[in-house]
Amino acid sequence: MINNFDYSDRSIAPESTSNSIISYTSTELDLLARLMRAEAVGEGELGMLMVGNVVVNRVICGCLDFKNVNTITQAIYQTPNSFSGVNSALFKTPATASEKVLAQRCINGETFYPATNALWFYAPKVNEACKPLWYNQPNAGRYKNHCFYKPNPNVCPNLY
Repeated sequence: MINNFDYSDRSIAPESTSNSIISYTSTELDLLARLMRAEAVGEGELGMLMVGNVVVNRVICGCLDFKNVNTITQAIYQTPNSFSGVNSALFKTPATASEKVLAQRCINGETFYPATNALWFYAPKVNEACKPLWYNQPNAGRYKNHCFYKPNPNVCPNLY
């Protein structure tokens, strides 16, 4: 599913490829890659990919708190529900080429369990189990130190 987005107020044309499932710009590709690094560099590439899944899911879902989120930029900076990684020093520097490749994989629709349909994640305290619900939606699973939460299919059918 590709979201329609008006680029008339943007100086950068979209760089969506035929493989992408959402529209994006080169600036947004860098932004997504930086967020993935800031949120999950300690979780390795797979953890970073899962964070990317959550961002892309927020763009495509059209439900819950994300009804008006249509771009990567909006998904990352939305308040409330923004990502804490935007305040990290890891977010402040440009993404590397390999980090951009990971971000592109998410934009192209690659998904990774348990983030496949997830809209949220958080890192519980050490030795703490994942909460069964987050924003009243069920736990989809855990990867290393991140718990992922997906909406019910009847709530967000665009994700399924």
